[in-house]
Amino acid sequence: MINRIRAMRKSRSLTLADLAERCDPPTTPQTIGRLETGTRTLSIDWLQRIADALEVEPDALIGRDQDEPAMVVARLTDAGAEPLTSPREAVPPDALIAQGGLSVIEVQSGCGDYRGGDRIWLKALEDGDTARAINRDVLVPRTGGRFAFGRLIDRDSGMVALLPPGAGQRQIVVRDPPWVAVAVLLVRLL
Repeated sequence: MINRIRAMRKSRSLTLADLAERCDPPTTPQTIGRLETGTRTLSIDWLQRIADALEVEPDALIGRDQDEPAMVVARLTDAGAEPLTSPREAVPPDALIAQGGLSVIEVQSGCGDYRGGDRIWLKALEDGDTARAINRDVLVPRTGGRFAFGRLIDRDSGMVALLPPGAGQRQIVVRDPPWVAVAVLLVRLL
């Protein structure tokens, strides 16, 4: 969502394992996958290593390609946002067709204001724009490839606090998230 590693890797017909082997020193496919999805912070060192492995300039890996497809990345259950084992492409509704930086959460079971079958469309925020998302629902990556979803209730010096949509759930604090995506559209089946 915040980088173009996956798009660049796929354009060269490389697997995660291929790119991991090309890095100097070599790394694991899991690490490359976490860097691609933003669940692991893309440091300047990692950016340079991956750019060298792909034979591109580091700045070519930063930012999101507007033509990159929106992806269903998580499902919302009573227990919270759970990552999909393999994200899949989603076709944006007409209202969002021209926008980039989109991701989707599918609601599996009713949770708070959301019903089973709902699709929550999210747009990645630019760095420093999290103040605009206060009191709105957001998706934030956590360590270990997990996600946190809920109402953004606080942001302060690299930390965000979320209130999950389910009744009786405790506040979630995520430190230094690599990105924050705010809910912009709810699609509900009739």
